[in-house]
Amino acid sequence: MNFEEKYIDLAAERLGGKVLYATDDFFAEKENLIKPGRGIFIPDKYTERGKWMDGWESRRKRVSGHDWAVLQLGTAGKIAGFDIDTNHFLGNHPPFASVEGINLQGEMPTDEKGLNALEWKEILGKSSLEPGSQNKYACEDEMTYTHLRLHIYPDGGVARFRVYGEVFKDWNLVDGEQEIDLAAAVNGAKAVSCNDMFFSSKDNLIMPGKGVNMGDGWETKRNRTPNNRDWIVIRLAQPGIIHKALVDTHHFKGNYPDTCSIEICHCDNDEQAICDDVQWTTLLDRQKLSAHSEHLYEQELQNQQVATHVRLNIFPDGGVSRLRLYGKIQK
Repeated sequence: MNFEEKYIDLAAERLGGKVLYATDDFFAEKENLIKPGRGIFIPDKYTERGKWMDGWESRRKRVSGHDWAVLQLGTAGKIAGFDIDTNHFLGNHPPFASVEGINLQGEMPTDEKGLNALEWKEILGKSSLEPGSQNKYACEDEMTYTHLRLHIYPDGGVARFRVYGEVFKDWNLVDGEQEIDLAAAVNGAKAVSCNDMFFSSKDNLIMPGKGVNMGDGWETKRNRTPNNRDWIVIRLAQPGIIHKALVDTHHFKGNYPDTCSIEICHCDNDEQAICDDVQWTTLLDRQKLSAHSEHLYEQELQNQQVATHVRLNIFPDGGVSRLRLYGKIQK
């Protein structure tokens, strides 16, 4: 189940996800659950509480009950599946886990009694976990959720918790005259394909905020083919007209692309855009880029057509931290 190819991790820290509470994180902090990567292992690293682990790890339970943690998703969404990753947790992983969800518009309680009093709905029944593994499970529930509760039975360590799904945004509440970032992941945009992401993931390109380092962007390998072009296709959050584009090479100093261009199309599905079974038109002609800089284009944009997908081309290769495409949705 390759959820990551089709869906976004709604719980990811970089999307705005938070771990709000855990019954016990004595050995390793609950916040690690939503950090990037699968977690690392440092053999000789210890803390005053025991072995340092890159994940969430509770004490060995000597009383009845089990441990659990509450997460706030980065954005409300419909969930397609979970990855409960026990990477590096071998003799200390939980044998089982389950997941509950809730759509909460008000304040989330901060204490165990208040959290237990909420009307949680089970969306993944008690399921077995293998040690040192990505334990992937589909979610058949169709509701929209804002918060989840991960239960582990009875105790132990989980390296990462991925919640794959689709961002939910009520577009009926968005004014058609409001200018928004149509390429923002938090609005529902998705990086659907690229020809290369050797050094860092295509998904980083549309994440919130500034890139934190060179690894927090989209970077392709060095390509010595004459006239090479690397590309990435993004499905916009909603069909819209783009009025302003920002190409940010933040942190990319000796490896930024020499030039870039942007194309748009209007099609019914991602496959058409990925397979080039569409008519691409130029939004932004090829532009010179510079290192570690924001490049803002407004007057340079040529096309006022409604777009569903965008293709960013970079020449000949390199890294881009963020892409912002500001415009108005077309209802």
